[in-house]
Amino acid sequence: MTWETAAADLATRVTHRSSPWREAVARIPRHVFVPTWWVADSGRWSLYEPVSEARWYPAAYADRSLVTRVGNLHADQAGPDDHPSGKPTSSATLPSLVVSMFEHARIDDGDTLLDVGTGSGYGTALAAYRLGDAAVTSVDVDPYLVEAARDRLAMAGLRPRVETADATAPWRAEGRFDRIVATVSVRTVPAGWLSALRTGGRLVTTIAGTSLILTAEKRADGAAVGRVEWDRAGFMPARHGANYPADASRLLVTAQEIDGEDVTTSPYSAVDVANAWDLDSMLGLTAPGIEHAYRDEGDRRTAVMAHPDGSWARAVSTGEEATVVHQGGPRRLWDILDELRSYWLRHGELPARGARVLITPEGETRLARGKWRAVL
Repeated sequence: MTWETAAADLATRVTHRSSPWREAVARIPRHVFVPTWWVADSGRWSLYEPVSEARWYPAAYADRSLVTRVGNLHADQAGPDDHPSGKPTSSATLPSLVVSMFEHARIDDGDTLLDVGTGSGYGTALAAYRLGDAAVTSVDVDPYLVEAARDRLAMAGLRPRVETADATAPWRAEGRFDRIVATVSVRTVPAGWLSALRTGGRLVTTIAGTSLILTAEKRADGAAVGRVEWDRAGFMPARHGANYPADASRLLVTAQEIDGEDVTTSPYSAVDVANAWDLDSMLGLTAPGIEHAYRDEGDRRTAVMAHPDGSWARAVSTGEEATVVHQGGPRRLWDILDELRSYWLRHGELPARGARVLITPEGETRLARGKWRAVL
């Protein structure tokens, strides 16, 4: 197998025949952007260094994400004895999702693009191949990622502008871009993105803590209007430094054993919230920052929730018995979840996906669908 054959096969799998992105996927050597990566093995991160093309190409040209940084440690800078702890902080996104985000942006030939979240540089390479180097600017908060991406883009014969910057900070590029595509998620759309976008320009991002894709076009008054797409995507939240702030991971472990301040029953069974995408997205809008754990052991299912503010919940469902819920801390997280599940049963669906979007010039993001409203 040659990389050219592998890339052409990938293009066939992730684009349709008339897609303007098919040639880019077929011509960009993705393996150059992922020389090594992390794999999770029994709850521990281990370095994967392909020793041959036979081991490298099948992974590099598979339609899957490859984790390239965990905590503060990038795979490029690690050795075989390193086993970092923490969450993934950078990855090479699966190619079909990169293409999907570009397609949501409705990018035309001749458009200028701000690519937020350089990461491995592969998505930047696709954009630069199609639009030309001068049309693409890519930013990432991580200086090493930027340096590595520049080098790998050059190896692929591409030299778009790649800069180290916190993309959520104010921008000095008034009306510079026709399109903005973010492959990191944000809670609210940064006001700097709207100022950097030309009137009539289009932005695509995801709302942090959800699988919701937001698309919007800028109006002459500086605001942007659009919708939450029916499609789904999941991206790491935008970082503002080397790592993410402390989360509720320790409390999540503790909450699996301790007794609650409140012990009640729920009419609903324990659910794997993190893999119930619509429910998880609504919870992410309503009470952002919750961490989840789930165990399925025969007829016993246990769901645990924890938040950095000290709130936690544990729900246990056993056979046909009522679900027992332990809760503690300043908020009752399982009660919030049950309210959302009740809404779902009453209305037949959850309202966020398909909602209308208004982004004010200051970056306040408002969602609306029917009588439902949310302000981020």
